[in-house]
Amino acid sequence: MFIVFEGGEGAGKTTAMAALAARLGARAMVTREPGGTPEGLALRALLLAGDAPDWDPTAELLLMMAARVQHVVRVIRPALAAGRVVLCDRFVGSTLAYQGAGRGLDSGLILELHRRAVGLLPDFTVLLDVDPRVGLQRSGRRLAASGQNEGRFERLDLAFHTRVRQSFLTQAASSRSVVINAASPAPEVRQAVLDAVVAFLGT
Repeated sequence: MFIVFEGGEGAGKTTAMAALAARLGARAMVTREPGGTPEGLALRALLLAGDAPDWDPTAELLLMMAARVQHVVRVIRPALAAGRVVLCDRFVGSTLAYQGAGRGLDSGLILELHRRAVGLLPDFTVLLDVDPRVGLQRSGRRLAASGQNEGRFERLDLAFHTRVRQSFLTQAASSRSVVINAASPAPEVRQAVLDAVVAFLGT
């Protein structure tokens, strides 16, 4: 099974995924986008660094897609073929939200590129939904505490992040997804994620 976690900045995807992976044990594999491969990590630095270039939206889209192709071919499909439950932090839903709704690129173009270059869709999506104002504050604290230089999208205005959130909610209404209130206390969020995914997996 291929389970994707989506959500805006500071939604708590990493924490929720870790709790789920601990519950599923050895059959779970955790990965993320952009990343998951050496090539993806190199592109992650180019795309997310706070001092990264101001990429043209189409160039940004193509770099995200390039990272995803490597990720799917080298990591995700082999893990699925081996019977693993793959837990992925972001996938095409984030591209539709960030490069589509956020940057203004055509969603049809994004989906066609994904279909031709990747061809894989999630079996189940967990959307951790939080007000962008709350999420950006959380993300800012996390980046400051960790010293990570990955604040490029956090620099964008609230209107951008509001469009991203609305895209995620629209997608969740028309796909095999669960929407979880990520503003709730962390233990409640983790339990809601566990309940939803365990029910989906039937285990």
